[in-house]
Amino acid sequence: MIDANSQFFAILTNVGMAKQANADALGIPWLITQMGVGDANPNGLADPPNPVPSADQTKLLNEWRRKPLNQLKTDPVNPAVIIAEQIIPADEGGKWIREMGLYDADGDLVAVANCAPSFKPLLSQGSGRTQIVRMNFIVTSAGNIQLKIDPSVVLATREYVDAKILEELYKLDSKQSVRVATTANIALTGLQSIDGVALTLGDRVLVKNQNAAKDNGIWVAVAAGWSRAADADSNAEVTSALLVSVEQGATLADTRWQLITDGAIVLGTTALTFQNVTQGFAPINSPALINPTGNTPGQFDSSKLLANTEFVKRMGVEYSSFTTNGVNTALTAAHVGGMHNFSGAALLVATLPPTAGVAQGATISLVCSSGVGLSIQPAAGDALYTSIGSVGSIVLGVADTAEFVRIDTQWRLLGGTAALKYCAVMQGANWLTQPQFDSGKSFATTEFVQRALGNLSGVADIGTGTFANAGHVGKNLNIGAGNSFLPSTAGIADGSVLHYKNTGIGSHTLSRTGADVISCDGSPLTSIVVGTGEDLQLVKVGANWIGSGTAALKHSAAFMASLPSGYQKLPSGLILQWGSTGVTTTSVGATFPVAFPNRCAWICSQDNGGAPSVSIWTFTVAGSGFTAHNIGALNKGSAAVIASVASACAWFAVGY
Repeated sequence: MIDANSQFFAILTNVGMAKQANADALGIPWLITQMGVGDANPNGLADPPNPVPSADQTKLLNEWRRKPLNQLKTDPVNPAVIIAEQIIPADEGGKWIREMGLYDADGDLVAVANCAPSFKPLLSQGSGRTQIVRMNFIVTSAGNIQLKIDPSVVLATREYVDAKILEELYKLDSKQSVRVATTANIALTGLQSIDGVALTLGDRVLVKNQNAAKDNGIWVAVAAGWSRAADADSNAEVTSALLVSVEQGATLADTRWQLITDGAIVLGTTALTFQNVTQGFAPINSPALINPTGNTPGQFDSSKLLANTEFVKRMGVEYSSFTTNGVNTALTAAHVGGMHNFSGAALLVATLPPTAGVAQGATISLVCSSGVGLSIQPAAGDALYTSIGSVGSIVLGVADTAEFVRIDTQWRLLGGTAALKYCAVMQGANWLTQPQFDSGKSFATTEFVQRALGNLSGVADIGTGTFANAGHVGKNLNIGAGNSFLPSTAGIADGSVLHYKNTGIGSHTLSRTGADVISCDGSPLTSIVVGTGEDLQLVKVGANWIGSGTAALKHSAAFMASLPSGYQKLPSGLILQWGSTGVTTTSVGATFPVAFPNRCAWICSQDNGGAPSVSIWTFTVAGSGFTAHNIGALNKGSAAVIASVASACAWFAVGY
């Protein structure tokens, strides 16, 4: 009979106590696997007595069901209490439940309990239900009891499922949002104001600024002492990369915070550090970053940190700065990467930054805008190098530039106009010689100059009957007795010169090629004769070879002559003329071959050959001619003057 005095309890059987003692002593696991239920009425009585659990029991009084456990766990309030649970589905039953027992993996009854009678109907009876049977029993230690069930053969209660879902949700890194986040160290008690928000009962708070960082985390505000939030109150629920959003606050509303403490975390012992990840942590494949900013790495940093625009400009992709200096200046590391102008009334001195504070490969540029100049020198202990070696200093002229690069303890002149005078290309045989007749703005090598001006570029022999060519231009051309041909003027630049020298015995005739013209006095020639020892220089002008030199004198107006009778002009302006008049016994007129520009200074006659007498002549000069007067004669061998005889006057005149 069940009444108000009936007692219900669970105990370990003697077998159960022995097995626990054995597990505790040997440290081996003890596995409880099944639960049995019975009606404790083996005789089928209408009102059976209430069963009393006994440690001597090895089986239930009248067991009608034995199945695997649905849940086996320690009581969260009392770890010495084991909770065993089984679910009986709606399609099993039709019997009373008055007793329960637990069986281990060996099939031994290790715990037994009685309970208030409860009828478990069948579904077919019209009142089917799923029934939970739970048994709590005390053990000396739960440490060696293996709390393990087989999830494939058990049913779960809604309470179990809900608890399990919450347990797994609480382990997620992304947590339920908090109302506010702290901005300073606080006391974890009472309903206070945080970041301008007055807390109410149950508000979630992100605590992140505690002096003792182990107390940081997600807490729930109450009137007395706070407790950690249910989803962040165990080691499994608080792990690195935990994320939480803040709903309100004067400064931290709508921000997002991440736990950046790495490694295993023991809640309440490990210092917890949270970082604001609201901005600047976009994924690598983010389609666009809207005005992102970042810390500027150190000036000479060479790690994998991201470079912002300030860092890039400072490193010389663009000049990081521009300064104007009017006095002697000792530059520092802050000037590196910039361009620095110097201008003053006197010679200024710029001292380069000490290399000890500057990264390898860093550059600096200097400009001189003063007509006086700028002297550049290294700092004490450093060296200044150009491409030809170490120099004490270099001096820039007006508008000169110089770029230096730091290499070890030296500043090396790398570029700018100042570097040109130290370059090997300006020192040795490194220039390309331009084409022979180039007249552009290209640099001229000594080879080009020798070939074009001053010294002759070489010597060549011109054999008789051969043609000279463009390769002979600028050379001394040796010729002897014979003849040769000038090169065609086509393909030869104006101003080109051929130098001929007759070093042989006998004259050499130079003839033109094609329709070219040889000219020594403005008159066209087809050929010119160069006598023994004579020289001839021919300058190409258009389709003409203009001659000069001793071989050209005979064609010069200053040495013009007409032979065998005629005239000879001399460079002094003196003109010699000669000729013979017609036969007369009185007077006869004659014209000078060329008119004397100024006057005929003197004229005379001479014996005209084998006549027995010599005529006596007087002259009257007028303009470009004269009149010879036959005034008598002298017999040869006699001084007596006789009458004029018919004769011609052989005359010779000198004038200028």
